[in-house]
Formats: sequence, C-alpha cells, structure tokens
Amino acid sequence: MKRQKLFSALALLVVASLLLVACGSPAAPAQDTSAPADDTGAETGPAGDFAGDILDAGSCDYGGKVLSIEAVDRLTVQFNLCKPDPAFLAKIAFTPFGIQPKEWIASTGGTGELLERPIGTGPYMVSEWVRGDQVVFTRFDGYWGEAGSAQTAVLRWATEGAARLQELQAGTANFVTNISPDDYATVESDPNLVLIPQDNPNVFYIGFTNTFAPWDDVRVRQAVAMGIDRQRIVDNFYPPGSEVPHSFTPCGIPNGCEGEDWYEFDPEAARALLAEAGFPDGFDTSIYYRDVFRAYLPEPPLVAVEIQAQLRENLGINAQVVPMESGEFIELATTGALDGIHLLGWGADYPHITNFLDFHFGAGNPQLGNAHPEIYEVLQQASSIGDLAEAAPLYAQANNAIKELVPMVPVAHGSVAHAASASLGGAYYPPFGSNEFYRMDSGADTLVYVQNAEPISLYCADETDGESLRPCQQVVETLLDYATDSGDTVPELATACTPNDDSTVWVCTLRDGVKFHDGSDFDANDVVASFAAGLDASNPNHVGNTGSFDYFAYLWDALINAE
Repeated sequence: MKRQKLFSALALLVVASLLLVACGSPAAPAQDTSAPADDTGAETGPAGDFAGDILDAGSCDYGGKVLSIEAVDRLTVQFNLCKPDPAFLAKIAFTPFGIQPKEWIASTGGTGELLERPIGTGPYMVSEWVRGDQVVFTRFDGYWGEAGSAQTAVLRWATEGAARLQELQAGTANFVTNISPDDYATVESDPNLVLIPQDNPNVFYIGFTNTFAPWDDVRVRQAVAMGIDRQRIVDNFYPPGSEVPHSFTPCGIPNGCEGEDWYEFDPEAARALLAEAGFPDGFDTSIYYRDVFRAYLPEPPLVAVEIQAQLRENLGINAQVVPMESGEFIELATTGALDGIHLLGWGADYPHITNFLDFHFGAGNPQLGNAHPEIYEVLQQASSIGDLAEAAPLYAQANNAIKELVPMVPVAHGSVAHAASASLGGAYYPPFGSNEFYRMDSGADTLVYVQNAEPISLYCADETDGESLRPCQQVVETLLDYATDSGDTVPELATACTPNDDSTVWVCTLRDGVKFHDGSDFDANDVVASFAAGLDASNPNHVGNTGSFDYFAYLWDALINAE
C-alpha cells in the first residue's frame, strides 16, 4: 500500500543517515568532580576551568548499552556505548530524553514539583496546571530559536471524539486530536475546518501477562490468537487505510514484517487448543482497558465489547469488561499487575524496529510477564547491526518466535487523522512525536489545543503516555529533534553528534548561548544530570512519578545499578 511504501522509504533514509556521518574520536575521560558555581551559574574548577560531570557504569557487565556519558567541556558531551546502536540518533531525539537543569533536578529530588513544572529550554514554559481542567503555557521570550506566535498556549482534553470536534466547530479550540472515524466526512465538508491525516506506524494488541494462569499456557494464548477475527474488528471500528497486522511491527518499518505471517482466523483449531490445554468449556477472565481514544484504538469501549463477544462466541471464554482510569491502567498494565488480558497499543516514536520490539519484548519488561529468551536474545544481537539486510534474518527469527510464543495478539494498524480550524496557520501533524505549538499561528494571543486525556505527569523521563509526552515536548528540548515531515533527525540542543569508526563513541557538540526558563545557562553537565536521573537506578534523583523510567530501561537495554 502507498502508506507502507512511504514509510519504508522514509525509514530507509533515516537508517542510512545514521551510517553516513562524520567520524569522531574518543576524548579523554572526564573526572567525577564538582566545584562551586560562579555568578553566571556555570560550574568552574580551579583557574575557571569547566568541571565536567560523568555518568559511569564502570563496565558493560550490567547488560545495558551505555558505558558512560561524559561532559568533556561546557559544550561537548560524549556517549560511550557498550556496542553500536543503529538507532542512537533517533533515540536521543525522543522526548523522554529531554534536558532540564542539573540544579532543578537536584533541588526537587527528582520528584515533587518536577512532576508538574518542568524547566526546559523550549519555546513555551508551563505557567499553571489546573488538575482536571487545563495546562497553561506562556511563551518563553528568551528562546534561542523561532518564537511562538501566541503569547499563551492552552492544552485541554476531552475523552470523547465528538466533544473535541464540538470545541473546534464552536471556535473554542484551534486544533483537536484524533477525529472519530464517523466524523471524517463532517470535517471534510465544513469549509471552516481542515482534516489533517497523520502517517504514524502503530499497533493495537491484546496483551497477556503470563505470570497469571491460564495465560502461562502458550496453548491458551495461541487459541486466542486464532479465535479472534481481527479483520472484523478493523472493518467495523477503524477508519479507511487501517490494516490487519502481518506481525507486531508495521510493515512500513524496515524489517518489521520479516518472517511468517500471523495466524489466520480459525475458531475450530482454537477450540481444539483450548481443550488440549484443559479448558474445553472455556474459563472466566477480565478485559482491562482505558477509555482514551488513540490512533491504534479509536473506539476502546466498542472494541472491548466486540472482543468480549468474540471470546464468548468463538472460544467459550467469559470475559468481564473492566474500564480503568488512564494513569492507573498504564501503571498496572506496564508493571504486569493485571490478572486477565489488557488492551493496549503503540505508536512509533522513531522509525526503527527497536522502538517496537525491544521495548515490548526486552528481557526486563514485566508487562507481558516472564520475558522469552527465544525473543530477547535475538533482539539484543540484531539491535547492534546497522545493515538492514544483515539484520533481516534475525528479525525474521524474532518475529517467528513472537508468533509461536504469543506474548500478545496484534489486532490492528490504525489510520488516524486530526483536525484544525481552517484559519490556523501552519497546522500540521508530524509522523513522529507531537506537533509543536510554536509552529502554528492562531492569529490571536492564545492557541487552544484539545487532546484525548489529561497528562499523567510532566516529568516525561518517567512517562510513556502520549498525552504526557505532548506537553513535555513544548517545554523540554532534546539534543536532536525529528523533522516535521519525516523521521530524519535535525539539530536541536546539539548542533551535531558524530561517531567514531565503529559507532560506539558519539560526541555531541552543544548549542551555545541557550538559556533555561529559570535564566540559567545550558551546558554539558545538564545533559549528564538529565540522563543520570533516568538511567542510573542508584542516582538520588531517580524517583520520578512511578520510578520505572521505562524508556531508559528498555531503549538502552537496562538501567545502571538496578537491583
């Protein structure tokens, strides 16, 4: 399909760009020293020399990808990796790896006020979060880049797609996310509105936590995989352009669809497997979900009831549908605490297969229960290979193991569109990350944006929820950013990041003259402190909201000093 071909081309360009970079060379290790701050807030050592901080794992024996991160000088940060990572540039552009002041992180202890008032270098800063109502942003006039047109930006939320659309039609919002499939025609026929499609690879899946019976029996999981009519769900509840998955990762991501196709719908074979597992008459269970519209799951209550009906009709399984509050659901689902099945999904954060497979099926992720070495050992090997063709057989092996072991059932790759007022200048939605408020012109002093749900917290080093990452992205910047029309990385707080010959050492040159919202100067120690708080489990500021720091743990393979 056109959508798949487009993403294959874009993602191939991204991976190629990771390899076609200038070579750097390792610098001398920085010392773990500290010194008093001068009047400018910059740290100085004897004779005014910069005292660079270092996050040092000591060795690679802990199993992660990061050996050390060093502040070589005020405007240079060096990442020393345990092995090559072909997605390194794409990862450091991801919002959870945003940079906040070292002093601010330390003063909050990595929690408390940090959860509601991030201090970044972005074009907007948080002025107020009224819980249950809205987050208000104020334009940062000291921003190093292009200033936002609106003095104030307001982020609100509404669970129902119809409610979001009504705000847009009434003129009380400038941009709303995730238009319900039934409302596409309404938007397109209204001259005051514009429909904005988003080409973001995603997957909706039925998840099992195999530490609970009967989901510890692979035959039961395989029975559900064959007993759900996925095409019926896509046809009835998803907009045009949505697809039934070949495998967990969308085919538009390079190597995503290597290996065998997923199970065909076969309820007779599914019932035979259940009987073999000791459940000829089915069993009782629960279906947990959060009532939040997502690109991968546009109609959560309706899809939950449909799956409930199919389980009963096709397999004799009686499932109770249990809606949950979004924050509680995410916490319990991702920690593997839900005894039943859960409905979740994933939208691509960056265009590399590691974003889908390594996060969900890595050795340390408890969401789906006990991880499978048949999957994660192959993924660990593949994740250090930059050549797509060389890595393809390993990803075929991993996808085949996922099919055989069924830690989840991929149900749909959803198509999605958003909407804006026709008068909103620069209205857009990028394929990766969120749209940024400063790029859009409401023609007034205030820009109003309505999303699906309230943020969980605004310390996105310890969040995975898109409704939290969006406001963070307006405030806290990363070393690199994603281009607005592709997954290519472009400079942000770093003007360049270059590798050594084997891509195990990356040297990032930082942008000079950047100020944080509190007036302090941005430097290399802030980068080290921000990564250390998330990546080092023994760091005193490794607290956050839940304390799990999922993206740090899974995308860098493991936390340093984790017990």
